[in-house]
Amino acid sequence: MKKVAISIGDLNGIGIQIALENHATLSKDISPLYCIDKVMLQQAAQKLNMSIPHDFHTIENIAPKFEIEAGIISKKSGAYAYASFVMAVELARSKKVDAICTLPIHKKAWELAGVKYKGHTDALRDFFDAEAIMMLGCEKMYVALFTEHIPLKEVASSINEKDLTRFLVDFYHTAKPSTTVAVLGLNPHAGDDGVLGDEEIIIQKAINHATTYLKKENPSLLTPHSSLFTAPMVPDVAFTPNVRKNYTHYIAMYHDQGLSPLKALYFDEGINVSLNLPILRTSVDHGTAFDIAYKGVELNHLSYINAIKYIVKH
Repeated sequence: MKKVAISIGDLNGIGIQIALENHATLSKDISPLYCIDKVMLQQAAQKLNMSIPHDFHTIENIAPKFEIEAGIISKKSGAYAYASFVMAVELARSKKVDAICTLPIHKKAWELAGVKYKGHTDALRDFFDAEAIMMLGCEKMYVALFTEHIPLKEVASSINEKDLTRFLVDFYHTAKPSTTVAVLGLNPHAGDDGVLGDEEIIIQKAINHATTYLKKENPSLLTPHSSLFTAPMVPDVAFTPNVRKNYTHYIAMYHDQGLSPLKALYFDEGINVSLNLPILRTSVDHGTAFDIAYKGVELNHLSYINAIKYIVKH
């Protein structure tokens, strides 16, 4: 049974309720260690009017304690969430756990706490000096993002042959897709042979270089009738039902290009996976839901359950 450190997320949000409500079920498949101290856990459980399972294992001295304020963006809650995350990462780095799963943070709370990172993946890149890849989705469809949290106006200039080639190779190594990977073009109609933009020429060159490298590394990857990556696909048809029948993994050039269709199709069950790291990290693919935190609302647990299932399988 794998040991998993659970980064508890922003305690002013719904993460702790999700952890408590799913503990009994998930403890059958993993051995969870929650990065929260007993005092904060007891405070949260009291506010939720929930009991704490006897085997809900915690860690002391995470960060300074504070008063939980449901639905409030807080410097103190941001600092605690970051400290919980750092603790989980260190447990994985030192091999005391097999993986980590992160519950939702609030980026503004991190900022108020003086955290320089925009999110978990950004921090993990720095912690491990590695080009972590953000992949989101579920078994039916995963989407990896070449560019992530940058302004749309900067996307086109960020697409270059060298970085995209490296990204494609790293993605193939760590995602281990069983089907051809669908690579999206950037422009409408994938550029229409340069009429609507020529970034697809760069994308195709990167695909060619990545394929050559991977084939040289492992000739058995390619057969005469298969390919590792598609040519740049027309984005507005890439996620139609007939096309999706052929692919389980997509690579999008920018955030909303990939995540808008993914969340329209699989919002409740999607997860976030950090690829290309020396540790395994998954996360729920939803936010802190401050508007319903500590209000006794029935929550959807599927994203958290799937994030743990991914760890069990990998």
